[in-house]
Amino acid sequence: MRAFIAIDLPEAIHAALKRQQQEFRSACRDARWTRPEGIHLTLKFLGEISDAQVREVTDALAALGAFEPFPVEVKGFGFFPNGRRPRVFWVGVEAPPALGELARRVETAVEKLGFAPEQRAFAAHLTLARFPAPRPQPALEALLEQRAGAELGRFEASEFFLFESKLSPQGAQYRKVARFPR
Repeated sequence: MRAFIAIDLPEAIHAALKRQQQEFRSACRDARWTRPEGIHLTLKFLGEISDAQVREVTDALAALGAFEPFPVEVKGFGFFPNGRRPRVFWVGVEAPPALGELARRVETAVEKLGFAPEQRAFAAHLTLARFPAPRPQPALEALLEQRAGAELGRFEASEFFLFESKLSPQGAQYRKVARFPR
């Protein structure tokens, strides 16, 4: 199965993201917009894994044990790698160092199982859209200037999940496979 490890978002955040996406769509029709109910805070993408690896990953993540819950604020927008050649349009995530520490612990746990370590530094974000061709999006950037500092909500992160991702023409479908801490 195709898998990743992520923090799920509360329904109120999903609803706020959906409202923002509806506003942004008019400024950028050529983007592939993420389904709002599927938006999550990815800690580690694993890719295709076998049933045996699902068990190994589940055991390794369970061994991490509990972590102290921490606040997460969803605010601000941007592009990866930048606004001149955007590939991804995202909404920002502000959290204490505990979020980065959790991502590091997850990375270390799965690296011990043979998963390649991420080459880029962890950059907490929520993906709103992807662009098929990296070219400037002036109408979207103008709208973002009006939304500078927009806050979409906050929540307390107290758990994360191993997700299965099934790709389809209608977009990815996600299923929670295991919850941590248990």
